[in-house]
Amino acid sequence: MTDITNTTTDTTEPKLVTAAEGADWVRDGAVLIDVRSQPTRERVGGIAGAIVVDRERLPELFGADSPERLAQVHSEEDPIVVVCGSVVGSQPVADWLVEHGHTAVAHVDGGFDAWKAAGQTVTPGTES
Repeated sequence: MTDITNTTTDTTEPKLVTAAEGADWVRDGAVLIDVRSQPTRERVGGIAGAIVVDRERLPELFGADSPERLAQVHSEEDPIVVVCGSVVGSQPVADWLVEHGHTAVAHVDGGFDAWKAAGQTVTPGTES
């Protein structure tokens, strides 16, 4: 079983993982979120099983006391894997989650392209 917590590393920083490691986290119960923009997802494709999250709505969707909190995230201990187009997009989201108490956060090195190249299930976009 994959270690889907940050307890073996610094819990003040999200864990940078390969696409294969991120997929292992998801198979072991992590919530997979896609923070790419809608036009990007439409153009290059989506990630099967991912929850699409607008970066501007992080406080509403992940806040402990928010009535709009994602139903899939029951507590700050629930593992989360963040995918964007690259680390430039996923790192700030992963950092925000850790800064707001989430203890098992990873983001995928290489983003969507790495996820797709690793053979993970994606949905086609207009460029596919």
